[in-house]
Amino acid sequence: MQRKGGRGTAGHLSRLKPAEVDPLAEYGLPSKGEKRLLSHKVQETYYSKIAERYLAFCTSAGDRDGLQKQFARLAIDNSNNNNNNSTPSSSQSSITTAATTATTPRTTPSDLDHILSALRKLREGIVASKRRDDFATQAYLFAIRLGILAAAPETYHPALLYLVRVIHPAHNLTSTELHEVVAYLVLDAACRRGDLAEAYALRNRHGLRDAKVDGVLRALVQDDWVLWRRMRRSVDGHRVKLMEFAEAGVRAHALKAFGRSYLSVGVEFLETQALASWGELTREYGVGWELSNGRVVIRKIQGRS
Repeated sequence: MQRKGGRGTAGHLSRLKPAEVDPLAEYGLPSKGEKRLLSHKVQETYYSKIAERYLAFCTSAGDRDGLQKQFARLAIDNSNNNNNNSTPSSSQSSITTAATTATTPRTTPSDLDHILSALRKLREGIVASKRRDDFATQAYLFAIRLGILAAAPETYHPALLYLVRVIHPAHNLTSTELHEVVAYLVLDAACRRGDLAEAYALRNRHGLRDAKVDGVLRALVQDDWVLWRRMRRSVDGHRVKLMEFAEAGVRAHALKAFGRSYLSVGVEFLETQALASWGELTREYGVGWELSNGRVVIRKIQGRS
């Protein structure tokens, strides 16, 4: 009876569906002992799975606005995690929204986290295998661009440093690729880390000649909100994302200038100039001004007694 019962149990288990394994979770971190990702062929196959998942993520987001909202949501989560942990916010084609296909799998907002995690595993595999070739460059550029769009410095900043310091000396980037990554390094130093001296040192060390990057640096040095807005409109999405790290500070200086220069202004004018709604200005910047009949009262003239 026991043997018969045992066969019955085994038969029941054999009919259960095997658990589905996420292809991106198939491998662990090489730094934790994963050896399979040291194989060049496995790295390339894994990269294809990551790219496929990213295309699915883009398609699931729908249109460009939906995609930007997904990135913004992750950026907020990253910011909150950084604050909770008390850690310091530390080829030419861009990553773009993929065309919708009927066979693309559905994704969830957390998929972007899984993609970034998978990219870390891949990067560790490339480092551990000492791979420095076209594939390594491609994988690192992908990680950098996606990390910037997701406002994830822990993804893009180490990748930028490794690409410039390790891969490039052994396997030269094209002039266009080098220009792109050095510009990111300079903007990250200036905007996220607030280190203008380091930003100028990087610019000079690598011989970067870029009028738009220079304009961003000049706007930060001079607290020039007008120039900042002009530069923001002239650069691509990746540079805009890096500029966003410093935008609150530059806007705060602009609001102080409004406080010194105006008694009152129209609320629409203020919102247009500040690139923020009245609610954002009161909630996030604590301006303490009064809104009355469509005008913002900044200062009141005291009558003589």
